[in-house]
This record gives sequence, C-alpha cells and structure tokens, in this order.
Amino acid sequence: MKLPMLTADAKLAEIKRLYFAATRQTIQADLAKALDLLKSMESEDERERATVYMHGLNEMRRDWGGKKRKGRSKKSEV
Repeated sequence: MKLPMLTADAKLAEIKRLYFAATRQTIQADLAKALDLLKSMESEDERERATVYMHGLNEMRRDWGGKKRKGRSKKSEV
C-alpha cells in the first residue's frame, strides 16, 4: 500500500482519527493502517507522539476479540 507524502502532524492526525472512529468491525483494518503510518514516521519523537493511540487501538482489538495470542495464559502458569 503506497501512502501519500504526509507530514508528521498529518500522520499523527490520521492515527488519532482512526483511534476515535474504530469499531468492532473496522478495528483490524484501522490498526493495520495505523501501523503503516507509524512505520512511515521518520523519527523516534514522531512515533512517541502516536504511542497512546497505538496502545488504545491494540487494547480495542484485544477487547473486541481480534487475533488471539498463542501460548499459555498466565493463569495456567501459576
């Protein structure tokens, strides 16, 4: 997927828009788009500004039953 040349602020604004517009039906695609935008950011400072939205999108994906982690759960390890 080829992204248009966006400024760091425009990329952050799009990640923020994806975060606030995400639904159970769109979370997988929204997270994928946000990850593409995050990867295209040039500096660590730019990526740090998007961290809270990325964590939020991941939490929504997890809460809404997105991809499940493989392996044992923490309860079974005790």
